[in-house]
Amino acid sequence: MDFERNIEAWLEMLRTQRKLSAHTLTSYARDLQGLRIFAQAAGVANPAQVNPTHIRKLAAQRHAQGLSPRSLARQLSAWRGFFDWLATHNAQLARNPVDGIKAPRRSKSLPKALSPDDATRLVAQPTPGRDSEAADQRCNRAMFELLYSSGLRVSELVGLDLHYVQQDGYRSLGWLSQDFSEVTVTGKGSKMRIVPVGSHAVQALRDWLPARSSLPRLPELSHQGALFLNKRGRRVTPALVQKRIKAHARALGIPANVHPHVMRHSFASHVLQSSGDLRAVQEMLGHASIASTQVYTSLDFQRLAQVYDAAHPRARKRESQD
Repeated sequence: MDFERNIEAWLEMLRTQRKLSAHTLTSYARDLQGLRIFAQAAGVANPAQVNPTHIRKLAAQRHAQGLSPRSLARQLSAWRGFFDWLATHNAQLARNPVDGIKAPRRSKSLPKALSPDDATRLVAQPTPGRDSEAADQRCNRAMFELLYSSGLRVSELVGLDLHYVQQDGYRSLGWLSQDFSEVTVTGKGSKMRIVPVGSHAVQALRDWLPARSSLPRLPELSHQGALFLNKRGRRVTPALVQKRIKAHARALGIPANVHPHVMRHSFASHVLQSSGDLRAVQEMLGHASIASTQVYTSLDFQRLAQVYDAAHPRARKRESQD
């Protein structure tokens, strides 16, 4: 059973029957050719003779060479698919040698949070060179303050109405309390929660309302009641919020990839640093599991470790005495 011919036949099946893209086929071809070269170097010319030991050795070799767990998982998937197909075409293959072999677990990257100073600067300062009294600037400040004040997801932010509305088939997913001190939102799993709003965010919202009232009014209830509107009177979208906050951070010279979820991470990290109350942060974020909130304790530890390294005389590397 020829390795090369079987690889070509499998790729042809993927191209004609599964209609996979040329890019995917190229990746699979590269993955299979790598397996063929490794097997033949080990004295295995027949793909039916490849066993789990060969696969484990090749996977370990790729991992040691720096291949990421994601890329290694893709290669294992390609090999597994090839041997699954081969088993239906050749009785010599007793079992798929890739079955049960998994890539190393990907390490979970910690969420990025701004420093308290950068977060405060981002929400408090207007965009340089822009009229701070313009409607879009007032809207931005209110949105950014609310993201940081209450830890909202961007979908929750754009879904807010000024007041609760239930009319003609439309029902609010989120809204402000009468005094703006609380916001009710609908999060993941359609779970509703109430989150406090800080005094600076309340003031930013009050400053925004006169500008909001001057914008065009559309007949649809989904836009009429929206708390945050664009210049055409339509409810803002997550993409617009992301575009605006990124541009604002860049204009202020904040050295980070700032997007709406960074403000949520910053909210959680800073509240946890100040209070240490993990359960309260969990409730305000709307996490179903405390495990999702515990990641912010790692951020807090990282911050403390940085402070320690910078301040403790026995933590710093001793300078050369030469």
